[in-house]
Amino acid sequence: MNTKVLKVSDEGNFTGEELEYLKEAAEILKHGGLVAFPTETVYGLGANALDEKAARKIYEAKGRPSDNPLIAHVADFEGIEPLVSRIPEMGRKLAEAFWPGPMTLVFPKSALVPLGTTGGLDTVAIRMPSDPVARMLIRLAGVPVAAPSANTSGRPSPTRAEHVYQDMEGRIEMIIDGGPVGIGVESTIVDVTEEVPVLLRPGAVTMEMLESVAGEVRVDPAILGPVSPDLKPKAPGMKYRHYAPNADLTLVEGPQDRVVSEINRLAAEKLLEGYKVGIICTDETRDSYPAGMVRSIGQRAKEETVAHNLYAVLREFDDLGAQYLFSEGFPADHLGQAIMNRLNKAAGYRIVKVWPEAEL
Repeated sequence: MNTKVLKVSDEGNFTGEELEYLKEAAEILKHGGLVAFPTETVYGLGANALDEKAARKIYEAKGRPSDNPLIAHVADFEGIEPLVSRIPEMGRKLAEAFWPGPMTLVFPKSALVPLGTTGGLDTVAIRMPSDPVARMLIRLAGVPVAAPSANTSGRPSPTRAEHVYQDMEGRIEMIIDGGPVGIGVESTIVDVTEEVPVLLRPGAVTMEMLESVAGEVRVDPAILGPVSPDLKPKAPGMKYRHYAPNADLTLVEGPQDRVVSEINRLAAEKLLEGYKVGIICTDETRDSYPAGMVRSIGQRAKEETVAHNLYAVLREFDDLGAQYLFSEGFPADHLGQAIMNRLNKAAGYRIVKVWPEAEL
């Protein structure tokens, strides 16, 4: 299969040629094909969410386990009702507060949504993206678009079209290149089927933002650490290893001076053994690492820069052939909760803590 790449503006002021590109992509979706496209979070791999055969193609292209549910993307509020059996009041409140935007809500599904899209669950995950390319494509397709991240399952998610091409060339019909995404980590996922909403995956709509609207919000245990193999995931990213580079990644957590010292020690050991070693740091600490392949992930004082660069840095180390990676940790509140969730998953929860004993 030849994968076509078509470039469009991400500003929403589409030229006639760009609209023709999007119409071509929409026709592919209507007829059961796969199209990768940008959203404000990461690039998604789209298929008709109501077509079970098309959903199966997503799993095949990604090498994704079939019990890992897909998110159905809609362009407007009218697109929600046919997909759900009911809209709980809390779901309505959160949707009104944060849609369109980087939040996914899990509702009880209607009979219209096939189990092949929901990973066998009687719930459906729905998102209304704010990215103008994504919304126009969904409108032109005239169907909800199931779209997990457009990468090989387990790899760092794609934040640029070239990342998608690396993983999906020859597997899908088309990639819509809308330039680099804005946020860089996947959407927040909240289950609103229960009386108290449950956070299933952290993202740019932070816990603090959710609590400002919902009051109490519970956190699913899968966010906090490894889960049992028999878990049936309620949302993408809960059960399986995700976001992982080819190298063995270790996180180091503690006061900044201790973290720098420990990473330098660990890196020196592996360099002495002849391995290619990468170090993930921030602008504030970049000059503290004398050896190894050192890459800043952003500014510690601006978490949004860290989120934006996270997957691109992990993919860069793959391109450089790194065999071991050591990364600084980040505070796990606000957007840092999402950053640490992704880093923990990428590392397989391999963490070195260098806090003083009094703080452990």
